[in-house]
Amino acid sequence: MLGLGGETAAADGAIKDATTQTFMKDVIEASKTQPVLVDFWAPWCGPCKQLTPILEKVVKAAKGKVKLVKMDIDKHPEIPGQMGIQSIPAVIAFSNGQPVDGFMGALPESQVVAFLERLTKGKIAPEEKDFLKEADEALVEGNPAAAAEIYAQILSADSANVHALAGLARCYIETGALEQASQTLALVPEAKRNEAPVAAARAALDVAEQAKALAPYAELEEKVLSNPLDHQARFDLAVALNAKGKRAEAVTQLIEIVKRDRKWNEDAARKQLVTFFEAWGPADPATLEGRKKLSSILFS
Repeated sequence: MLGLGGETAAADGAIKDATTQTFMKDVIEASKTQPVLVDFWAPWCGPCKQLTPILEKVVKAAKGKVKLVKMDIDKHPEIPGQMGIQSIPAVIAFSNGQPVDGFMGALPESQVVAFLERLTKGKIAPEEKDFLKEADEALVEGNPAAAAEIYAQILSADSANVHALAGLARCYIETGALEQASQTLALVPEAKRNEAPVAAARAALDVAEQAKALAPYAELEEKVLSNPLDHQARFDLAVALNAKGKRAEAVTQLIEIVKRDRKWNEDAARKQLVTFFEAWGPADPATLEGRKKLSSILFS
């Protein structure tokens, strides 16, 4: 098994370490000719030590169809901070200079292969669906009832399945049952409450609670129309739009604040985008599009 900084892995040219200074060349520019995976990791991160050798193995097996760039977030915190990377390991795929897909957590090799299968459009061996993936897809597609049924089936066999607990909580959030969502998250063992699916569900719950304290949607929309420089009203409108399921519109409003005044309210708009990205998950279309728009500002 190769180490995180293994010389063998780096030697074939498909795998390298990046710094803040080389990120533009190694990732943004390089992804214009072939997909580039960015592995955000840290030496203290146990799951990173599981995932990185798998990534190296699968990328080498892809024989030049994709590159892997590793970034130590302790040594180079600026890029992951700007992109809203809050949990590691986190893998973001870039193509044509923009983030296009991603995942968090130490996935097994079969799921990493499946991820590259999507990224390279069928050039790597396919993966069989599992129940968790089926439930996740149902949730993303706007069918929380179907997702909840699958998560419940999983939990009936494995009551401590953290992914399923987090997923069930997300289903409750989607249907407005915030108290049940909170109770479900409370079932997650203390030692596992910082795992990526749980952190995402908790972020989604926080955003839903945040929306409850806002002024009526129509009032916020009128404030923004009457005064486009009212950043607080635009910020609140973004939160309200997200609560209505209008994620792309919510991103647009926050991106507008970043464009007009990046440092407004201690970088509140970018930080809210980060919270949204964590709540929605790295593969959600709104997260991917939001990261693209944010990247276009940060790396222009």
